[in-house]
Amino acid sequence: MDSFQNLALLENLYRLKALGYRYVDPITPNLQTSSNTLPDSLETLQQNIRQCYLCDLSKSRRQSMSGFGNRHARLMFVDAYVSAAEDEAADYYVGRSGVMLRDMIEKVLMLKTEDVYYTHSVKCKPFGFQNPSTSECNSCAPFLSKQIDIIQPRVIVTLGPDAYRILSGDENDFERVRGEIIPFGNSLLIPMYHPLYLVRNPSLKKEALRDLQTIKGQLL
Repeated sequence: MDSFQNLALLENLYRLKALGYRYVDPITPNLQTSSNTLPDSLETLQQNIRQCYLCDLSKSRRQSMSGFGNRHARLMFVDAYVSAAEDEAADYYVGRSGVMLRDMIEKVLMLKTEDVYYTHSVKCKPFGFQNPSTSECNSCAPFLSKQIDIIQPRVIVTLGPDAYRILSGDENDFERVRGEIIPFGNSLLIPMYHPLYLVRNPSLKKEALRDLQTIKGQLL
């Protein structure tokens, strides 16, 4: 339970005490949703994500972005957070980052964006330029876990260190695992640089190309 929930519960207890209550029933806080309780239908799951109010990001978003692509995709891309451009356009593959990711898929992997599945660890745009809190990431974690269970991709590619850390829980140096093939449940996890990072650091595109060839090899 986070500090905000503790404060809210304590405030309610003091209010009840002031009204003369001596004993009250236990208060059940809004606990994290378990992936086991989520629907097995991707369409219903997407509806749940669009209507989610589990964390404060629901107050500032334009919409939740559940994911886009093939429900039977062998390849899933997981970004960390919804970007400002995506939130503004309510669409995927937008902005400089989105254009580069599309080029990676179509020109290197020789796939269509409709052939893969693209989603985020955190389904809403963060406040301003802040990273989502641990509590906000945890609120979204069951949704991503359920998407993986339903789609059952052969390969999961995390885009950047934040997406890798949120999905895997690994806090170690991102460079140590980037481009590696990591068993992850019934899938293979391959971390790579975020497309926006590559836009800003074009000298790393050769490294990214090698990672894409690794990904392509695991899809054969």
